[in-house]
Amino acid sequence: MSSTETRGTSLATGRRNSGDLGQLLLRPEVTAIIGAITVFIFFAIIAGDQGFLTFSGTKNYLQVASMIGIIAVPVTLLMIAGEFDLSVGVAIGCTAMITAYTITELEMPLLVALAFGLFVGALIGFANGILVVWLGIPSFLVTLGMMFVLRGLTLAGALSIIGTTQIFGMNRALSGDWFAPLFSGSLFGFPASIFWWLGLSLLGAYVLTRTKYGNWIYATGGDREAAVKMGIPVRRLKIVLFMLCGMSAAIVGTLNMLYVDLTEATQGLGREFEAITAVVVGGTAIMGGMGSPIGTIFGALIFGMISQGFFYTNISDSWFYSVVGTTLLVAVIINNYTRQAALTGRRAK
Repeated sequence: MSSTETRGTSLATGRRNSGDLGQLLLRPEVTAIIGAITVFIFFAIIAGDQGFLTFSGTKNYLQVASMIGIIAVPVTLLMIAGEFDLSVGVAIGCTAMITAYTITELEMPLLVALAFGLFVGALIGFANGILVVWLGIPSFLVTLGMMFVLRGLTLAGALSIIGTTQIFGMNRALSGDWFAPLFSGSLFGFPASIFWWLGLSLLGAYVLTRTKYGNWIYATGGDREAAVKMGIPVRRLKIVLFMLCGMSAAIVGTLNMLYVDLTEATQGLGREFEAITAVVVGGTAIMGGMGSPIGTIFGALIFGMISQGFFYTNISDSWFYSVVGTTLLVAVIINNYTRQAALTGRRAK
């Protein structure tokens, strides 16, 4: 081969390798993976000998990440489809109170109690979905209103029915219940919530990448009008996604309730913002059409490591939200650049 041909081959290979790297960097989850590695290294260096790298430290930040990550899975799908759900945090407390009341006062087994909680969660999501898709009200406003409605109903309902906003003793009431270990048990020393988180995240990734529903979700968030013209049932799809968000709240509420053997009406308050932060940091575009549940896993992991990492350092906890906010802003900037680069690449083709 001549030197000219060799140079030509090298240039072509270089462009191809550069293109492959560019395509890799455009994947929504890459930023979150790099961020998670960076955060882990940071706390490993400054707090590794203070407990962060111990089994207990690892379990703690994975536990925090799992409670965020479980509700973040359907929130990811919903945001890819172009909608928000700000009521999912308050729905955790609402559904948990219903589940706990069914266990302690009505003396029902966990399977039945959870079914009640899931039904109420689905009903909340259905109401959100109907208001958004049939009345055309922005999901931000609908779910913000629902957040306040649920918060008031949960507090007032608990005080009027049981006279308190807290319920104790679920684990004692469920002693011998065959279904309870799926929510209160552990495996290899890690609580059940971590396995729920990973399982639901992988299920969400499978739905997005391997089923027609995943294509529908991406198409709906990318261009709603085009999706409608393609025959995609956009309205029904969004209602189902809102319902999944409500049902995930019931799962998180039950897991947390049995983990600490306590539930209260204000449980989950603010968790919707943590979930949305994990989703955005994980690479999901605010405007929809792009995202990945795998990226959300790492987004939740970042939140969990930052949340627990501060306890093993001399850094004041008052810096926590500043760090989270900075992380979110950086993620939004990167995601915006990634989306623009992806759109430019499509036009070039």
